Amino acid sequence: MEQRMQNSSFEVINLSFESATAESYDNHPVAKVNDHEVRISIMAEAYHWHCHPDSDESFLALEGGLYIDFDDRSIELLPRQMITVNRGVRHRTRPIGARSVNLTFERAGARTEMLPSPRE
Repeated sequence: MEQRMQNSSFEVINLSFESATAESYDNHPVAKVNDHEVRISIMAEAYHWHCHPDSDESFLALEGGLYIDFDDRSIELLPRQMITVNRGVRHRTRPIGARSVNLTFERAGARTEMLPSPRE
């Protein structure tokens, strides 16, 4: 018995293809889930200090790992680990090693406010 697809909009997303870039930073959506986006982020350098005042942001490390810096600490997110940063929390991300690939999950259209670096 042949199974019929109920929704012709099903699409398999190839994350290897989506992360194939030589750019030092790329962050683009790969899927939408209700009112949220799943984004893939490829980075070879640190991203700016920022916060999202209207959305939590979850990170799932896929390759290389990711440091997430906060005002009072840094955490190391290794492949297959996940963390959520609550809305409004100042943070920045930077790759562990030469290159990092991770998925982020946040509300579609979430604002990003760039912030100055904290004093060290």
